[in-house]
Amino acid sequence: MSARPTFIDLFSGAGGLSWGLEAAGWQPTLALDAWSDAIETYRRSFDRDTHRAECVDIHEVDAAYLARRLEGVPDWVVGGPPCQGFSTVGKRHWDDDRNELFVEFMRIVKLLRPSHFLIENVLGLRDMGAQHAVRELFAGLGYTMSFHVLRAADYGVPQLRRRVFFIASREGQPPAAPTSTCSPDSYVTVWDAIGDLPGLSAGETATAYTSEPFTDYQRELRGASRVLQGHTVSAHPPELVEAISHIPDGGNRRSIPDRLQPRSGFHNSYSRLASWRPAVAVTSNLGKPSATRCIHPFQHRGLTAREGARLQSFPDAFHFSGGIVSQRLQIANAVPPKLAEEVGRALVGGVAGVPASAVSDLAAAA
Repeated sequence: MSARPTFIDLFSGAGGLSWGLEAAGWQPTLALDAWSDAIETYRRSFDRDTHRAECVDIHEVDAAYLARRLEGVPDWVVGGPPCQGFSTVGKRHWDDDRNELFVEFMRIVKLLRPSHFLIENVLGLRDMGAQHAVRELFAGLGYTMSFHVLRAADYGVPQLRRRVFFIASREGQPPAAPTSTCSPDSYVTVWDAIGDLPGLSAGETATAYTSEPFTDYQRELRGASRVLQGHTVSAHPPELVEAISHIPDGGNRRSIPDRLQPRSGFHNSYSRLASWRPAVAVTSNLGKPSATRCIHPFQHRGLTAREGARLQSFPDAFHFSGGIVSQRLQIANAVPPKLAEEVGRALVGGVAGVPASAVSDLAAAA
């Protein structure tokens, strides 16, 4: 058994899953993604001597590619294959072309034959019963698979987001999923997470802290960071600012006077986060008041990328590359690091190492 389980992270994005697994004692060997901004964020936020990250189309990753970059077959292949066809928004079809990256994940597993693999994905996959199709997809490879739905708030993340996890093993039953570390009466709340960040109005930016953290969560995520990155508010029009000024903490558009009512949007648009509860799922529209419940609890504006990162449990030292739209998307698409850490701790016990000589066989299979 490896002292530290090794892993390769496919579709790594900015690195939320890698961050959590490393915090749980795992050893990264390679991270791959075709998204250049996300890979640049990954490289900026991790030690480059221990985290090799490459921007590459997964279709170009073959046995020879892996043989050149890996010193041994990793204990785990992990990742979240993009599956927009399984999003909770839309018709959610398994045969959607956007879901074919699941097949690419399987191809890499088939090439490497790790002792275990882990897949994280959107809740919509379960809602249409696609977990059965995923099991069938991998059935011929000799893995036993378990399926779990985990709520981030149950593991110390200030967010009610739920994600699905597949845990698979070639060595009997897969390790168990983590048990909850928090209950509803001990959840980390929105204000517990972001209350120490500088107050801002529409169009403003802050790059320095102006107050001390006042919760353990704030202290942990701020760490030794001295520079505040990503704390910028979109330039909302004055009439929008006036409209949302009428919404109370945790309230919704029903509090907006008729003369200021937006002409479009869903019933949960133009809603404030409740300061005393975890957030709903953080989305890439976190800066738009017209999106789903993403208005600051007290300030008359949408959230900043840094506030979204806090709600996803990214530490402040994690600086996101690219423009503001790309930063928000990186944050929203990520596995919450604290959730990933708890998953990693639960799985750490059942991993066996594979000798480096096994990788040399990959090139011959190309």
